[in-house]
Amino acid sequence: MKRTHHHINMYVTTTLSITLVLILVGLELIAFLTSQRLIKQVKENVSVELILNEPIDSLELNRLYRVLDAAKFCREYQTITKEQALQEHIMYLGEDPTQFLDYNPLHSSIIVTLDENYTQSDSIAEIEKKLKNFESISRIEYPKDIVSLLDKNISYVTFGLLIIALVLLLIAIALINNTIRLTIYSKRFLIHTMKLVGATSWFIKRPIIGRGILMGIIASILTCGILYGAIWYVQTELNIILFDFTWQNFAFIAAAIVILAIIITYLASAFATNRYIRMKVNDLYNI
Repeated sequence: MKRTHHHINMYVTTTLSITLVLILVGLELIAFLTSQRLIKQVKENVSVELILNEPIDSLELNRLYRVLDAAKFCREYQTITKEQALQEHIMYLGEDPTQFLDYNPLHSSIIVTLDENYTQSDSIAEIEKKLKNFESISRIEYPKDIVSLLDKNISYVTFGLLIIALVLLLIAIALINNTIRLTIYSKRFLIHTMKLVGATSWFIKRPIIGRGILMGIIASILTCGILYGAIWYVQTELNIILFDFTWQNFAFIAAAIVILAIIITYLASAFATNRYIRMKVNDLYNI
């Protein structure tokens, strides 16, 4: 009875240990999705301003609208009339240029918000080259410094996150592997006894691997529940949006955690059991 109680405590402790490690893996995935959301937001705020010639040729302008409607690089666009531009100028700068110029010096323009896949410097250069063919466009302006910084920093950020994720993943694999090995360590003499009575390697390994996978599955389910509750609380109660909290995104996190748990526990259980199966009885006392 005590032995059974001891085994139950050991399995519960091992499952909770695996759960804590899997939570670390889940936090890695959440950090990655959050970084991708922030990068997407920054990219979607990049816009190109098409300054229009005066007077505006309505036929030419309609042709430009049709091109923008069909263009893949254009997520949305908005026309700013010269009167609207004047009002915005007055609102932000607090002065009216018409009072000392006797006319409105500002031009009408079209603000084109770019699709996130077209916010690189080379892509914008191609867009600028294409749109310059329109005689109705006087000049094209966009935040070159910001786009240049995006080109340089996004790749560095993504690469850095991948390196950190890889290191943390290796740590997680090592921790789970050691936890499983310690669990099987207590069964090393039982494994040797089964080998002496003629049990095959697979007959010995099958229940041990099965229990290891079962602990991994239970731990992954507990992890998914904890992460779901934590994400829901942070985004609903604290109003901190980490990433697009959809079923698809959470299903990706959950699937990754479950698959990883099954693979690691299977390999750790199989390798540890094989090790003790190959050992001689004298070696079992020296480890």
